[in-house]
Amino acid sequence: MVAFPYYDTGAIGALKTQADVLLDLFLSRGYAREEPSVLQPAEIFVDRSGEEIRRRTFTLMDPSGRDLCLRPDLTIPICREAVLVNRTFPARIAYNGLVFRHQPGEPQRPTQFFQAGVELLGLEDRAAGETEILSLAIAALRVAGLKDFSLRIGDLALFGALVDALALPRQWRFRLKRHFWRAGYVESLLYWLGHGDSLGDGASRLPGDRAEIEALLEKQGDAPLAGRTREDIIARAMDRAAEARTLRLDPVVADAIARLLDISGPADAAMAQIRSLLKTAGINLDPQLAAMDARLATLASLGVAPGAVQFTAHFGRNMEYYTGFVFELWARDREGPVQVAGGGRYDTLLETLGAKQPVSAIGCAIRTERVLAAKEAA
Repeated sequence: MVAFPYYDTGAIGALKTQADVLLDLFLSRGYAREEPSVLQPAEIFVDRSGEEIRRRTFTLMDPSGRDLCLRPDLTIPICREAVLVNRTFPARIAYNGLVFRHQPGEPQRPTQFFQAGVELLGLEDRAAGETEILSLAIAALRVAGLKDFSLRIGDLALFGALVDALALPRQWRFRLKRHFWRAGYVESLLYWLGHGDSLGDGASRLPGDRAEIEALLEKQGDAPLAGRTREDIIARAMDRAAEARTLRLDPVVADAIARLLDISGPADAAMAQIRSLLKTAGINLDPQLAAMDARLATLASLGVAPGAVQFTAHFGRNMEYYTGFVFELWARDREGPVQVAGGGRYDTLLETLGAKQPVSAIGCAIRTERVLAAKEAA
């Protein structure tokens, strides 16, 4: 996307007018505006935002030696502030401000852009919260003047529940869920668990004996050992390999899960495919499927045509703090398809930021410059 023309008085005025309309809508729904500091502690993004955002974050050091960054996202700073001030929940928070992201290899793309959005924190009725945020996201695009858009939805909780139903040790289930983001990794690991040493893609079996592990370490050269000795690393790798050799999944179950991750298409058809695969694998995820049915019913009640909703099983957006239902709204500008908004559920984020108890959370961010470009192209 071409950078927004901040030198153009008319474009700046249109962007401000659109922002005012969005903020008025948010306020009418009970969302009060906040403005987190542009400079944020860099460490709060390290383990929470995901590699895609981490590598695009502008970092600096202040005169006292603190590592800071220009905010690449507004959700984390808003949640951090809610924890610091011991906010009463539920809390409904709106925002509109600049975020900053490096665009490696793409100098034509903007390194700063506006986001307007909302965060709903601490509402225990999760279904009601999802309905509220979905309806607000769609209303925001419509009140801004964008009528033609489609949705892409997914649910990390569906995959998490599926993994938790497997007869695997807790650390292996955690490994599968943690690496959900890595394209092809989960599928290869599932194939190996179901079919033995071959990973199904031409890769060799996992290294298990001392000589193989030492050979891998030699290839790493002088790579840092993260405070551990060479012997510690070798012993730990051998223990994991020995444990892995004892693990097996029913090949039918492993293949069904891998096939489920490939499902992508119209939401109604996708849900039918998922139900069929789960039946084949003998896994019951009725609560998660019922939740997705409710979301689709909500979208239908909001006037979103069923054909405009796509479900993608292997979809978690590019923020690692998401834990459940996720969604993106897409339109078209003069250059083609463009994501204009997105959000989802992130029920563990506030705890990682210091909250003393779990806080349910869901939100949505709108790329206002893209909305403006999509309207102009309509």
